[in-house]
Amino acid sequence: MSKEARPDFRLVQSSPEFSELRRRHRSFVFPLAAAFLVWYFAYVLLADYAHEFMSIKLAGNITVGLVLGLLQFVSTFAITAWYVSYSNRHLDPAAEAIRAEIEDHDFDGARASGVAPATDGGAQ
Repeated sequence: MSKEARPDFRLVQSSPEFSELRRRHRSFVFPLAAAFLVWYFAYVLLADYAHEFMSIKLAGNITVGLVLGLLQFVSTFAITAWYVSYSNRHLDPAAEAIRAEIEDHDFDGARASGVAPATDGGAQ
């Protein structure tokens, strides 16, 4: 792609399509990350301050602490699978559409966002 054909990414970033993509991403990732961190720190605090609770035997040598620790791994993989599924359904199609507009040189950020195209104004 030549220098003249490069899109103005500030215009792309200010477009309604990009803003919606960013909103969808944040509305999924931020709450899920917060919930996971609460779950993780709860486990750490229980391990440090609730020794009796974490030492309760459930079956043989299997304790509450061991089960909760293993659930940390399970929840990590579950969150990853959920994010991949969400991304495939909601984020990737929107990102592909934005990329296709940019690559086809059909993206008119000034039209989409009402922002005038950037010029260097002769600045050196």
